[in-house]
Amino acid sequence: MSQTTRSRHGARGTGDAVPSSWAARRGASQTQPAGPVVVRQVATWGDRRRFLNLPWSLYRGDPNWVPSLRIVAKELLGYRRHPFHETAEVATFLASRDGELCGRIAAIVNHEHNRTHSERRGFFGFFESIDDPAVSTALFDAARAWLAKRQIESIRGPANPSMNYECGLLVDGFDSPPTFLMPYNPPYYEKLIEGYGFRKSQDLFAYVGYRNQLPTFLDEFGTLIDQAQERCQATIRPMTESTKDIELFLELYNRSFEAMWGFVPLTKHEVVEFVRTLKYLVSPELALVAEVDGRGVGAVLGLPDYNPRIKRIDGRLLPFGFLRLLAKKKDIKRIRVLSINVVPEFQRWGLGLVLLRALVPKAIEMEVQEAEFSWIAESNLIPRMGMEKTQVKRAKTYRMFDLDPATPRA
Repeated sequence: MSQTTRSRHGARGTGDAVPSSWAARRGASQTQPAGPVVVRQVATWGDRRRFLNLPWSLYRGDPNWVPSLRIVAKELLGYRRHPFHETAEVATFLASRDGELCGRIAAIVNHEHNRTHSERRGFFGFFESIDDPAVSTALFDAARAWLAKRQIESIRGPANPSMNYECGLLVDGFDSPPTFLMPYNPPYYEKLIEGYGFRKSQDLFAYVGYRNQLPTFLDEFGTLIDQAQERCQATIRPMTESTKDIELFLELYNRSFEAMWGFVPLTKHEVVEFVRTLKYLVSPELALVAEVDGRGVGAVLGLPDYNPRIKRIDGRLLPFGFLRLLAKKKDIKRIRVLSINVVPEFQRWGLGLVLLRALVPKAIEMEVQEAEFSWIAESNLIPRMGMEKTQVKRAKTYRMFDLDPATPRA
């Protein structure tokens, strides 16, 4: 059953470094009296199509925006089958004014998060809006009302749809496109979200290192890494594209991050889905496993930055986009180091540095020019200190926001 809300909020945002398309929309709406913002819950296939397609019109003219893979977006929203939705509820909403779409949002109940953290918390995600508080307020009101019907008042976001997928709002580092599986948004979203009453809960950092920094890294940390290897006595081997190795990586992922802020383990069926997907995306040269006494205790996974190719195929994998996406992976000279996983009992032994050093010859052989390490939570001090000691650049900051019942509305 559809849900419709209206808002006549009169204030308008001023904008901040917005692309011409966003500014044009804002300017056009100021030439005539603005009608009420109408928010309706997505209820038809046509609504779903409009929800999915909205970013293509809102980001038109922004050179840094990269579209989502359309099939993946459908799955994560629950418009196609995906195991995340076996333990979650999602409702999506569209905002319009005078018949023109101007925003969207998803309200999410992640039951695995609430079980893991003993909370009653909802999430918002897939948020898009023109630079107008009337629109964002109406969207947040709709998501908040839907969650309140489920006795949930505390809200966190953005999560698309959880922290195991794309999450966080870009608040610093708008001068370049995002890397693969990282989000992007205009600068003014921070103002819209905080204007509703959300407050920062955690920052997530992306660090960038360059090929010419590798000799410095090896010189400065070679002795420390040798000592760590002597303690661990780890055997480093390539991670294959086999189901067994990818399952091992995901098992290490779940174990390694169990104490991290906001972390929720992947469910068994999510692991199966990730195995299916990663088999096509992994470059064996960029994925390594650390074993001690024959047991996997750590792994590092780098993925080619597929985003320039995703932009060229406009997010369409079919009919032939997937061939253009995956062909000649070694030609991609920018990578994202997606995860450095070390099980808790080895996390203070320096095994992460051992894995990174083992990755260096592979990256040099592939002529990788740039690597982004993302993301690292600000409260995750050990890897943060490791990154900052290597003098890599903190290139982007993403922010998670909370709205709690005790938080006063701005």
